[in-house]
Amino acid sequence: MDTMSLIINLLSGAAGGNAVGAAMPDKSLGTLGNCLAGLVGGGVGGAILQALIPALAQGGGGDLGSIIGNITGGGVGGGLLMLVISFIKNAFAKA
Repeated sequence: MDTMSLIINLLSGAAGGNAVGAAMPDKSLGTLGNCLAGLVGGGVGGAILQALIPALAQGGGGDLGSIIGNITGGGVGGGLLMLVISFIKNAFAKA
C-alpha cells in the first residue's frame, strides 16, 4: 500500500464513520469518536480490501479504479468499525 492509497483510505474511513454516526444517531460516538474509529477502520479496511482484491493495489495510487477501490474500502471499513465499537460500548454500558 502506497502513501496515496493510505491517505485516501484514512480520509474516506473518517467520512464513513461520520456518515454512519449521522445516519444512526443512537450509535454515534460523537464527532471525534466517529472520526477516530473511522480513521482506524479506514486504514484496516482498505488494507484488507487490497489484500483480497490485488487488482486494486496493482494500479498504484493514480488510476480511477484504484482510487474508487480505496474510497470504498476505507469508507466501508470506517463505518463498520465505528458500528462495532458502538455495539461494544453499549454492551458494556448495559452490564
